[in-house]
Amino acid sequence: MVTDTRNCEQCGSSFAPRREHARFCSARCRVTWNRLHASDSPAEGGALDWTITAMRDTIDRLLRARGWDQPHAFAAISEAVWWVTMVDATLVRYHPDAYDGVLAAHDMAGRQEIEGTFGGLRFVRNEMGYYLDHADFIEPVGPSKGPIAAWTWRPLPEPGLNSLPARGQEWEMTRYREYQPWLAGQPVGETFRRAGAFLRLASDSCLTRTARALRSGGWHNRGGAG
Repeated sequence: MVTDTRNCEQCGSSFAPRREHARFCSARCRVTWNRLHASDSPAEGGALDWTITAMRDTIDRLLRARGWDQPHAFAAISEAVWWVTMVDATLVRYHPDAYDGVLAAHDMAGRQEIEGTFGGLRFVRNEMGYYLDHADFIEPVGPSKGPIAAWTWRPLPEPGLNSLPARGQEWEMTRYREYQPWLAGQPVGETFRRAGAFLRLASDSCLTRTARALRSGGWHNRGGAG
């Protein structure tokens, strides 16, 4: 099995990432890159705002849904998983300081709950519809006309990961181990409420940082220097 490696986007050195979306070999390279590129485009905030709005609308639609047949309900849950994990990955990859700052503001139990929730959702994203069926993940609960948000995540056996490289196996097994205590047996609606609330806080922090950088003239000054 081959260990996953990638090149640092700041210095170009090869490194073994400890985080799924890691882009830099060290904190120093990350800080240096952020100083150079944090406000490269004034349109960046608008793009993030749009994706957060789309995620929120998807979650709200799922939380309001009642009496859907299983195929439509499974599709709605899959869409919510996709939006939440996409926004999460974008913030982790491109705005790690804002993301980590909001995470650090929670107490230890709160951080574990948030990190476990997102780890479990990444496991769902990677497995549902590819290696496992939607019905393997989701347990319909309550009357046929009841809320979809009350449906629960099913407990699952350990996944087979032999096709992945060593580090990929480690990451996916970590996600599975987070899925079991933080999602399995819990209502899907509660999972998305918790994830959506955190991502809105993190995106607000990111947008605030970007606005401050733009007001300071950083982007305009760099643009004029060319």
